[in-house]
Amino acid sequence: MNESSTYLAHKAPDGRTQSVKEHLEGTAELAGHFASAFGAQEQGYLAGLAHDIGKCSIPFQKRLLEDGPKVDHSTAGAYECMRQGNQIFAALCIAGHHSGLPDGGSRVDPSSGNTFWARLNRANKHEIPQYNLDGKLLHLPIPAIPPYLRTDQKTIMFFTRMLYSCLVDADYLDTEAFMTGRPRDTRPADFVHLEAKLQSYIAPWFPPKTSLNELRCSILQHCKDQGQTEKPGFFTLTVPTGGGKTVASLAFALAHARANHLSRIIYVIPYTSIIEQTAQIFRDILGEEYVLEHHSGVLFDTSESATAQEYAMAQATENWDMPVIVTTAVQFFESLYSNRSSKCRKLHNLADSVIIFDEAQMMPLPCLRPCVFAIAQLVEHYHASVVLCTATQPVLAPIFREFCPTYTSIELCPKSLQEAALFRRVTFRRAGRLSSAQLAQQLQGLHQVLCVVNTRKQAQEIYSQLPREGSFHLSTLMYPAHRQQVLSTIRQRLHNGLPCRVVSTSLIEAGVDVDFPQVYREQAGLDSMLQAAGRCNREGKRPVAESIVTIFQGESAPPAQFSAAIAAGNLVLEQQTDLCSQTAISAYFTEWMDLKGKDAQDASGILSLMEDLRSPLPFRTVAERFHLIEQQTKTIYIPLGEGTELVRQLVQGYSSQILFRKLGRYGVSVYDRHYQALMNLGLLDVVNDDCAILRDTSHYNPETGLSMDLPSGVAHIL
Repeated sequence: MNESSTYLAHKAPDGRTQSVKEHLEGTAELAGHFASAFGAQEQGYLAGLAHDIGKCSIPFQKRLLEDGPKVDHSTAGAYECMRQGNQIFAALCIAGHHSGLPDGGSRVDPSSGNTFWARLNRANKHEIPQYNLDGKLLHLPIPAIPPYLRTDQKTIMFFTRMLYSCLVDADYLDTEAFMTGRPRDTRPADFVHLEAKLQSYIAPWFPPKTSLNELRCSILQHCKDQGQTEKPGFFTLTVPTGGGKTVASLAFALAHARANHLSRIIYVIPYTSIIEQTAQIFRDILGEEYVLEHHSGVLFDTSESATAQEYAMAQATENWDMPVIVTTAVQFFESLYSNRSSKCRKLHNLADSVIIFDEAQMMPLPCLRPCVFAIAQLVEHYHASVVLCTATQPVLAPIFREFCPTYTSIELCPKSLQEAALFRRVTFRRAGRLSSAQLAQQLQGLHQVLCVVNTRKQAQEIYSQLPREGSFHLSTLMYPAHRQQVLSTIRQRLHNGLPCRVVSTSLIEAGVDVDFPQVYREQAGLDSMLQAAGRCNREGKRPVAESIVTIFQGESAPPAQFSAAIAAGNLVLEQQTDLCSQTAISAYFTEWMDLKGKDAQDASGILSLMEDLRSPLPFRTVAERFHLIEQQTKTIYIPLGEGTELVRQLVQGYSSQILFRKLGRYGVSVYDRHYQALMNLGLLDVVNDDCAILRDTSHYNPETGLSMDLPSGVAHIL
């Protein structure tokens, strides 16, 4: 054998074979097409053309045809890219297209190591299978280097991940097309059609019948107009709570994507607790076939019984090749800093996209600078438009200008609409320090009221002192299906004018659509206090003077992690008369970030690690270090309601994706120390390293959720 057309890359179960030549050329065409979105078509083509050169070897052919031992077939292509032209971008991608992007390492790394240079040194020492190249591959093309790469190592690493995404997606797609006998049925998004669907959905809103709806419609129309006229860039959409920002942001995105020939819309949401609500709104507007909901709580059926649409959705989770994607901030940013093919595969589809960050103020401070850096890269070099969408706009412009000095942010909602008097629907008052007993007494005297506190323990303490009739508790110690059931009851009682006193943690502030005549909020950051205020007189049907938001201090010291936010919030409370104004919100975020300091905005040192030339191109190390949520949790499944049968199936050995998707509705996430406390008491049956089943359901309170009222010293809840 001496021709890549003779060597085989794949063999299908029905006996069909694909030559290495066919696979390399097919992958090169796809990878080049994907990379053309960010001016790197030649780089993508080279990576695809060289990635499986190592399959042109006798050991690999024995592996494929005779089920021989596994062999390294990735290093050969990386080595040839470097040997023939020092093409390090393609070489890095090829080296990691199965095992993940490696750390760059040093030229003197021993060949026994796992770094990029260690693998090249193995090839230099002929410690990889000998491979044979045909005439076409003897001289690989030398691609042009995009001019923006002649900068810093951070930008180079970001580009390499995007190129890597092009290669691994092209490799998967070409292989899949051969194995199934047909390529995927993918069609460009028809945003003219989707805009028409939106127009049909909102048509009954015009002409608006109330003053508040008139404001909402004005914001919506302004966003549509801006979408049609603005070029891709960096935008903010600052809409007061109740101003209709979800549909307004979609209107902007659809018009902007159509006008600028962009490929898709990606909606990034901080919490899974509100992602289902947003995804359902989009499905109602656009149709289920156009909206992909992708997060840890959603898995699609890929069994033989799956419908064509279910199977297409499952495939789309791999590379986000859909018109509209609704995902979580964890999924989005951890993919951008990953080194694994499964997570990075979708990244190239961020180019030429509209990316909307809902509740943008919720970006975790310890990862803020790496997150803003990634956003800046997408805007500056990858033809993406980014929209920060919130009622309480964080002050990110200085950080964004640091990474992307040629761009300035454009606000999509005019200030006159942001600060319209009709959006001032509440009156704030301060109540000083209140004990749990005093607070409970005040809540008892009100017909309908929401009280939001900072910890789950405090929520349980206050709730325990309220009369059971008409009183409700909400926290993340309740499994999602339980919370939804309670929320449904709460909404019904509010609608019917029945007594309804709710004590909740901050989870109710994250986009939950409820409307109370009065709200109590324990002192927190100004953004949290305003989000809580958004649950008061939400529809503006009550007099402002009677819609009271009471700010109070709890009897216990707040958790340490809230101290800076509370201090900054207190300063604004003292200095600003209009807490809802953008002046107050900007002052709060500026003060809060100053109190935490610049180092706190990149607590894991991700950017400094990428900039350190002593450890060049640390892809694997960055991936291991970057976590949007540092404190990992484990899941405890509760065998109650429909969860009883689901848990029974799990115990009997069923372990399908669909089962775990359904079980997610009956799972409570707890920190590791709480999990271990429950384990030590013999209350859990372990399923795997990440989850367990609650053995005794008497430890799940039907009103407050998973009981952490354990023996003294065993557990502490926040």
